[in-house]
Amino acid sequence: MKRILATPRSFAKEDKSPLHLLNDAGYTVALNPVGQIMTKAQMIEHLKGCVGVIVGVDPMDEEVITSAAELKAISKYGVGTDNIDLEAAKRRGIPVSITAGANSNAVADYAFALMMTIARRIIPIDKACHSRDWSKQTSLDIYGATLGLLGLGAVGKGVAIRASAGFGMKVLAYDPCWDEDFASRYGIHRATPEEIYSHCDFISLHLPLTEQTGKMIGASQFAMMKPTAILINTSRGGIIDDSALVDALSSKLIYGAGIDAFEHEPPLNQALYELDNLVMGSHTAASTIGAVNNMGLIAAKNILRELS
Repeated sequence: MKRILATPRSFAKEDKSPLHLLNDAGYTVALNPVGQIMTKAQMIEHLKGCVGVIVGVDPMDEEVITSAAELKAISKYGVGTDNIDLEAAKRRGIPVSITAGANSNAVADYAFALMMTIARRIIPIDKACHSRDWSKQTSLDIYGATLGLLGLGAVGKGVAIRASAGFGMKVLAYDPCWDEDFASRYGIHRATPEEIYSHCDFISLHLPLTEQTGKMIGASQFAMMKPTAILINTSRGGIIDDSALVDALSSKLIYGAGIDAFEHEPPLNQALYELDNLVMGSHTAASTIGAVNNMGLIAAKNILRELS
């Protein structure tokens, strides 16, 4: 049987339909053998003899792609392709597909959960209560606040709908590919990134990691923000300069941050682990049963389409 490597640890974990689909089409699936994000060397080793790969955030750079002599299709388990050298794939004639829309609601939910957790100080209050400390902690309002979205794709739109319809928030957004129909329907104001940094109570990132967006939020951007601002990132690590984030949070330049994606995972900057106004996530925003099942099935269908 022809072989496909599937690196995401959650692939077909709950719902076995993607495995059955691939097996019935004549493929054998090799699941992640290391139990964590695979290294470049591991990818090179385990892609030997594979005609396809369903990949999460594991490295698919030029060396990995070039070494996989029999590879004919790459199916991204998600939508971010910054870990895949698209030009190298193109040169080899290897199509790259994504699971568009499969996890957008799950990620939007998680982004909003981070906003509420930080604004209402849920983690420190819970920690105090577990120590039988019933003193009150003052926190920030969410209803009627101003939300800024950097990126108005599927996830950004989901966050905007939750914010405006459920919490009466004023929503500002920036996106190079502006959807005027959606913005008009939900009363979203088009803004520059600088206007979002300066005026918003909550700032949520929903951009891909590119040469243009890499470290786009650093010291000068934090300096524009309100001292009560909360920054959320459920998109890609590397968009925020980690050192600048540590400085902004430790000096209380901003109120807090909820970060689910870091440039290195786990983060290498030890100072991040010592901040009490940072809520950290393990790149888990898309990890709900429904989203995982959707991504697995779509990823399997995508790779079958490309291989056929």
